[in-house]
Amino acid sequence: MIHVPREEALRYLGYRGGAQPDQATAALLEARIRAVEEAADPRWTSLELPLTLRPGGVELGDWAIHSEKLRAHLEGCTAALLFGATLGVEVDRLIARSAAGQVARAAVDQAAAAALIEAVCDHACHQLAGQHPGWYLRPRFSPGYGDFPLSAQPQLLGLLDAPRKIGLTATDAHLLAPVKSVTAVIGLARTPGKCHTGGCAICSKTDCAFRR
Repeated sequence: MIHVPREEALRYLGYRGGAQPDQATAALLEARIRAVEEAADPRWTSLELPLTLRPGGVELGDWAIHSEKLRAHLEGCTAALLFGATLGVEVDRLIARSAAGQVARAAVDQAAAAALIEAVCDHACHQLAGQHPGWYLRPRFSPGYGDFPLSAQPQLLGLLDAPRKIGLTATDAHLLAPVKSVTAVIGLARTPGKCHTGGCAICSKTDCAFRR
């Protein structure tokens, strides 16, 4: 079982520099971590595709993506993994129940779930690294980062067969459902580069409140 990293949950709640919550908040956090872990059904899937770098973008198999930032991120890679992971619909339902009149609890649920989906993604990437000996995994790069549009979600999910395999879909606005989910492209290279768990290192949103 993958557990919620408590320090990451605290970071999502705004605690930094070793700051700790008061006793009541700490007790609420522990209780909601247990609730989120019990509700979660972590699942993930991936698909390896050949990669071609083109001016202004990339081709993953037959899928052409116009994104300068994705192309720059995949420089040095010769293949890539499409990746999707989710905590499942019950976590969304848990958060929705808390949001109906229990604002503090809903905020803690959100933080715990955000920390857990990142932990699930990191665990999956460690497994993927073990399945690709001799290759180096680049950090996850998700639709919505830089100029990699959210509108890429349906194509990415379709190639992964994610609705059938892990119950992960996208809304008409290209938002993931369940909400506590992640999709990404992970470059594969024969030469070392950045570690595969450094999401903030590749995100251009430098004013993000949750940046490490």
